[in-house]
Amino acid sequence: MKGLLPVIVAGSLLFAGSAEPPRGPEAEGFQDETTAGVVLRNSKIRISGDGVKGGKSDGYELKSPCWYEPGLDAEKMFAFMSDPRANASRIQADEEGFAAFVKRFKDKVGQPGLWWTPAYNAADPKGAACWAGLELFVFVPPNTTPPSGITFEELAEIARAALTVPEGAVKLNPDAKSYVNLPTFVWLEGIGQPRRSVTATLPGVMSATVVATLEDIKIDAGAGADRAEVREQGCGASGKPYVKGAEFTCGVRYLRASIDRPRQVYELTVTSVWPVEVTERVVPFQFAPVEVEVTRDVPVGEVQSNVRP
Repeated sequence: MKGLLPVIVAGSLLFAGSAEPPRGPEAEGFQDETTAGVVLRNSKIRISGDGVKGGKSDGYELKSPCWYEPGLDAEKMFAFMSDPRANASRIQADEEGFAAFVKRFKDKVGQPGLWWTPAYNAADPKGAACWAGLELFVFVPPNTTPPSGITFEELAEIARAALTVPEGAVKLNPDAKSYVNLPTFVWLEGIGQPRRSVTATLPGVMSATVVATLEDIKIDAGAGADRAEVREQGCGASGKPYVKGAEFTCGVRYLRASIDRPRQVYELTVTSVWPVEVTERVVPFQFAPVEVEVTRDVPVGEVQSNVRP
């Protein structure tokens, strides 16, 4: 399994000698086999928060892998596009064609509004093709969002796609080996803070924050009801560590030994459940919880006894 690469923010990009306006920071994402987060291209969106690294993603997929973002006003865009130093090679190669290209930006000078440009999620295989289907530059009047323009809901989706949560480690009591009919307590350790958040920010425009909070665990004993009894009613957020005299309300009681199983163990899986919400509470939908699985081998033996007359 490949390691998770954290979401990072790189420096600003300068496009000297090109016909594209300067971009903001690029946001890199993470990849874990076929599970990808976000890899923003041509975007000014910044991603931050304690949920962008050190955990595991569930591969949330954006509904649209490309969108427009607001950029420069008419005067600044024309100044950038017509800069003779930045575009010297283009002017030398085709002065007439360059003048025709710049005219579209010159014609908007004095008009209120912003030039919007496309961005996309490169972690999505459809992202680049989606981006290629958009116009490179769209002039938009004030207080207007163009078709495919970034919305608060889409910004919240980007934050959700970048969200990771800690896996933790499965702890058992008894630890090294269990026995038939013996209660095996189950819990998770190493979770840290049971709350993770990610904020996606379009500087000067808007931001959206999603928060995941550990609520519950689910236990799969690695065997059917004829071999294992699972108890989850008292697990709480991360399971119930064993203490002497504690009631057995979270764990597994194996009913048969594991000697006939592959590798002579049961594969016990604990799934942590992290409901996700948007802190601003203005998005009219709920995200599905993040669910992370951790597996551990459990050898189960039979208690041997000698009967003496």
